[in-house]
Amino acid sequence: MLEFAHPMRYLDLAVITAYLIGITWFGARFGRGQKRLKDYLLGGRTAPWWAISLSIVSAETSTLTIVGTPALSFGGNMGFLQVVLGYLAARIVIITLLLPHYFRGELFTAYELMRRRFGERVRRVTAFVFLVTRALAEGVRVFAIAIVISVVVGTSEIPSFLLIVALTLFYTFEGGMTAVIWTDVAQMALYVAGALLSFWILLDQIPGGWAHVAAVASPAGKFRIFDFDFAWTRQFFARPYTFWAGVLGGCFLTTASHGTDQLIVQRLLSARSESESRRALLASWGLVMFQFTLFLLVGIALYVYHRDTGLAPPARTDRIYPEFVWRQLPPGAAGLVIAAILAAAMANLSAALNALASTTVIDFYRPLAPDRDDAHFLRWARIATVLWGVVLIGIGILARNWGSVLESGLSVASITLGLLLGVFLLGVLTRRVNESSAIAGVVGGLAAILYVRFFTTIAFTWWVLIGTAATFLFGYVASLLLHSGEST
Repeated sequence: MLEFAHPMRYLDLAVITAYLIGITWFGARFGRGQKRLKDYLLGGRTAPWWAISLSIVSAETSTLTIVGTPALSFGGNMGFLQVVLGYLAARIVIITLLLPHYFRGELFTAYELMRRRFGERVRRVTAFVFLVTRALAEGVRVFAIAIVISVVVGTSEIPSFLLIVALTLFYTFEGGMTAVIWTDVAQMALYVAGALLSFWILLDQIPGGWAHVAAVASPAGKFRIFDFDFAWTRQFFARPYTFWAGVLGGCFLTTASHGTDQLIVQRLLSARSESESRRALLASWGLVMFQFTLFLLVGIALYVYHRDTGLAPPARTDRIYPEFVWRQLPPGAAGLVIAAILAAAMANLSAALNALASTTVIDFYRPLAPDRDDAHFLRWARIATVLWGVVLIGIGILARNWGSVLESGLSVASITLGLLLGVFLLGVLTRRVNESSAIAGVVGGLAAILYVRFFTTIAFTWWVLIGTAATFLFGYVASLLLHSGEST
């Protein structure tokens, strides 16, 4: 059995430093020759489908997955995979209902579709909802970077992630969407390799290896995935990880996040064609299932490791995986895995910065200056990237007291994503609903989800479903009351 408990090591810091310098250089070099807004925001639509697929996975997982998922199985079981099953159903819905609309004409953002269907006001409302949602959710993810850095360097959490944000901001500013996609590919390969390496070393440190882990974890219910219990009670809806909450809630959450959130839609729009976009989206699910399973198994192995060694887990369970990596992995390997965790963080942060900037410029600024040329908007897209970087740092500092980073990130997004999905479904499934009715739907849906959030015990996995249904219902009823448009 290997034992590598140690203080901070120069070899590990050298590995981390080399990674940070290398990935920043790699991303920044894609800025050469970018003269059009299409190049900066959509990568010129030249990326192959497999690279976009890897980029989608990087965007939807981030440091929250690496830090938060092992903590879920450490304290519970593998029930989170029920949510991942809903992710597959969502991809089928997106391919069927939304993707064909995105490839009719040349769109830069998801919310241009809302302008085409409803008008300028709905476009601005949906774009604003995205900006608020993505900024808050990404702020939680930025804070997750702080957890990792503070474990490694031993500094306080507030200043520890500033360097990471600055480096990510630099290559995103320079390279745009092309840099985002290709750094995502490199970073995903690194963090999956890092997870596999840490899992192998963890099993090596447990006498009996995987057989012992299975023997201990199985009677404790750690491998339990499905919970088919159904009872129409308050307690049932308060539990986030049942089969029904997972599949239905996961489906609505992912349909909203991948079908209406610019963070993912921008990648889908970057594909060479609708068929390649469809292929990238479907392939990404298999990768997502693999890596969620891997990180849940890491959490279970950590549970057995702590049980056998008598180690007390940290007060904040989100720290349990990065603390094991830094304190127990051999020199060099620890630095590689920490670099892998930072890779996931930087991949997601760069994507968010680019998506926030594109929505700001395309959906808010460009309509106000229709006579300006492409070079002008390209310059303002870069300026918006910097401004959003500053905003995310501020939100990350505020996110320190929001609880579990994984569930905080998902719950923040779940409050408003249902509003977006409800409006998009009104747009593609009805003809009766007009601009005023759609806005009424957003207002009604927001009131409903805020009531659910603050005055009920309903789990966050249900929030997107409820927000979507309420927005759709209020919008459609408003259209009937206003006698607007054509019949469905």
